[in-house]
Amino acid sequence: MRFAVSLLTLLGIASMIGTVLKQNEPYTNYIIKFGQFWFELFEWLGLLDVYHAAWFLLILLFLVVSTTLCVIRNAPLMVKEWRVYKEHATEKSLRLFGHQASLTTQQPAAALQAQLSAFLSIERYSFKTRQQDNGDVLIAAKLGTHQRLGYIFTHAAIIVICFGGLLDGNLPLKVQELLGWKTIETRDISARKVPAESRLGVDNLSFRANMTLPEGEHDNVAFVRVRDGYLVQDLPFTVALKDFRIEHYATGMPKSFESDIVITDPDLSQPIETTIRVNHPYTYKGIAIYQSDFQDGGSQLKFKLWDLAASKPDGFDIEGVVLQKGSLGDGAQKMTVEFNEFRQFNILNLSADGKGKPHNVGPNTTLKLRNASGQAREYMSYMQPLQLDGRAYFVSGMRETVQDEFKYLRIPADDALEINGFMHLRQTLRNEQAMREIASEVAKQMPGDNAALRAQFEQSLQHLLVTFKKGGYSELSRIIESAVPKDQREQAAQTYLKLLNRAALQGYQISRAQRQLPPAPDNQETVMFIQDSLNAMNDLFFYGTPYYFQLNNYTLKQASGFQLTRSPGQNWVYFGSVMLVLGIFSMFYIKERRLWLLIKPAQQEVLLAMSSNRKNMDLDQDFARMQQQLTALLQTAPVA
Repeated sequence: MRFAVSLLTLLGIASMIGTVLKQNEPYTNYIIKFGQFWFELFEWLGLLDVYHAAWFLLILLFLVVSTTLCVIRNAPLMVKEWRVYKEHATEKSLRLFGHQASLTTQQPAAALQAQLSAFLSIERYSFKTRQQDNGDVLIAAKLGTHQRLGYIFTHAAIIVICFGGLLDGNLPLKVQELLGWKTIETRDISARKVPAESRLGVDNLSFRANMTLPEGEHDNVAFVRVRDGYLVQDLPFTVALKDFRIEHYATGMPKSFESDIVITDPDLSQPIETTIRVNHPYTYKGIAIYQSDFQDGGSQLKFKLWDLAASKPDGFDIEGVVLQKGSLGDGAQKMTVEFNEFRQFNILNLSADGKGKPHNVGPNTTLKLRNASGQAREYMSYMQPLQLDGRAYFVSGMRETVQDEFKYLRIPADDALEINGFMHLRQTLRNEQAMREIASEVAKQMPGDNAALRAQFEQSLQHLLVTFKKGGYSELSRIIESAVPKDQREQAAQTYLKLLNRAALQGYQISRAQRQLPPAPDNQETVMFIQDSLNAMNDLFFYGTPYYFQLNNYTLKQASGFQLTRSPGQNWVYFGSVMLVLGIFSMFYIKERRLWLLIKPAQQEVLLAMSSNRKNMDLDQDFARMQQQLTALLQTAPVA
């Protein structure tokens, strides 16, 4: 008994862990969230999929067998005990009871027996009377013996619940996997190419699988996630996503979403059209289809691609489709583009102090650039410029691994809230002819008419621009450290930065003139734009790719995520839970009482004895009350 209670406690703790710890997620998610050490520990303990862990199922199996044997052995005795009145109790045994009392009476035996019988009926006791050989009369009564049903219900409930858990735990699959008949597929291949040993038939006893359907597409398989791989679950019908709808709050957060699906089956004369909402599944052939999530289903994306290594000032248009791949460049410079994700709404808090109200900042897309050697970097770019520190920036994040945080590049938006101003300025500052023109124009602004000094300044300014083009602020710092004494480096750096800003401003005016735009106004906004542009040019040295993807437009295509479950054990668990509640209530709130009244006419005595399966304060109180009532009753003459 203690061992069984310990196992039930262990199951309870495991179930709590299974509720708190998100189950059966991709292993990478756990590694990112908990780290390698805790991931390996959780995996070793089987906590990543508690309800299907071998040790969990073995405990359930043990409890089913052991509790069943316990019920088979004890239930007949309990039923027998429940039905008997124990009318063969002897006077000697009754006088040994802890709760017994001798009551005197002057009433005749027959009248007394009738009076006591009426009293017990009023007290809702059922009783049986037995005439003894010595003339005494024993009334054996009982109340609340249905409490014994509580023991039976509680034990049976454990059997039923554990049996339901075993059904949903898919024990047959565990056995097949143990025997090598089923293997977990870990390759990223289409469902059609998954071999038979990694597929589950339509008659599979129980499963919890996932299906993702883009709008307008259909499928008849789902994927069961198992540890670091998956199994393909064949379905006895086909599910098609007709339409997906989503509503948002004013902030852009999802409010509700639903899917119109069509189920086709050779057994059906007409397809079934129904709508699935969150917490409103549809069940067909014992398989419940839940609305679980949504994602992009292959949106068409339109970019302006800026080749940062080219000398052309303009970008060119390219297109991509989410979840598909493309390529850029040739030969050793060839790169593969993986368009991974598109999000139409992004709720961010962009206030400087973090106390502002989050709001929707518009669409973004995530893509991965992989070079010829297979090394990849992930980029995430927002379509619209974001307002940061009171200014507008085109923001793009880069990270080398999924465990890393994105490092963001801020490209300032020009006065038309476009990226063109920055890109043209960058190309101007990288063009040698433009550099000479910039240096010449800035030199002309020098006071005085010293031609030699102006020529030297012009040459130094060109060298400064070439240095910045070569390596940004880092290259400037290296030059200063190699050529300037330590105590003069700070002053030299400030001088170089002022000259660089002045040259960049001149370059910006030249680039605007080339685009037939009026000169930029001489104000603080222009100064900040120049400073932000130089910072962004410097950050591009660490961006990790010669390409910048500017998302210009998109055609949204949603995909709905479904969870399909077959849970034959679910109803067993519900039924067992009801039995468990009834059993617990029976044990706690039904008080069993057995009462004996031995009428002894010769001694003018009535022997009262009472017992219960629980000797507690309630029994003391009930016995005292019964003794008091019977004493009063026996002193009262019977009604004629």
